[in-house]
Amino acid sequence: MLGLGDKAAAKSEHIIDGTDASFMKDVVEASKTVPVIVDFWATWCGPCRTLGPAIEAAVAKAGGKVKLVKIDVDANPGYAGQLRVQSIPTVYAFWQGQPVDGFQGALPPSELDKFIAKQVELGGGAGAEAEDLTAAIEAAEQMLAEGAIQDATETFVAILQEEPTNIRAYAGFVSCFLAMGDVEQAEAALNGAPAEIASAPELESLRAKIALTHAAAKAGPVTELEARLFENPTDHQARLDLAVALLAEGRAQDAVDQCLELFRRDREWNDGAAKTQLFKIFDSLKATDPIVLNGRRKLSSMIFA
Repeated sequence: MLGLGDKAAAKSEHIIDGTDASFMKDVVEASKTVPVIVDFWATWCGPCRTLGPAIEAAVAKAGGKVKLVKIDVDANPGYAGQLRVQSIPTVYAFWQGQPVDGFQGALPPSELDKFIAKQVELGGGAGAEAEDLTAAIEAAEQMLAEGAIQDATETFVAILQEEPTNIRAYAGFVSCFLAMGDVEQAEAALNGAPAEIASAPELESLRAKIALTHAAAKAGPVTELEARLFENPTDHQARLDLAVALLAEGRAQDAVDQCLELFRRDREWNDGAAKTQLFKIFDSLKATDPIVLNGRRKLSSMIFA
């Protein structure tokens, strides 16, 4: 039987209390080698007191194949807000730096075990093989960033042959088509994603990006839209179209700025179109992107000003 000191040591190895300050290290970075489950809870929450011990027990049974980070939302509201946690307990599973699964409320032990087992299977276990795969993905992403699209595509395909449900590799594969300007093929690849990962945030982000690409084709050239705004700064439709066109050119910060300006001028225009477009832009980017974090903060300050 474990003594109290042994229990604390055993718990601290795979189950820790996280904070907003340590979120990047404890969750995002750690999830690049092992799936990380984040339990957003609060001391006053009754269902949290039920879920907490149960999820700790389920993670302990996994023997280090998953990690649990518990975050008190009252003391650490930052990432809970960014992840749109609206009720607690809310649980997210992170893999390869991104949220890939989750649920709200307390689950019965059998369902909780299934959830943990799913994350273990998704992670494929820690170790040298997983590290090699991560290194290959990082190399392919670097190729894509440097414009070596064909090499990146071939690398992503090779990775997916070994692990067809690797979300990060599949997202990279789809991104290669977008980099080539082949939106139709990117859509086809997304529609062909394995069911296990079809709703992953990374792929949903790419769907949002494709939808914005289609909208940009209808919006018109940036120069023409800028000219319209110069002549008439109150042309709200031109400002909204300009935001979409700017995003299509890769100018996400400028697109967010235009939407925020439209919101400042008339937040109710066209059924709150500025706010709706902002969320579409946020969804097309990574949740941890500084553009998203700063944009959400500015929008919140304008809403509650």
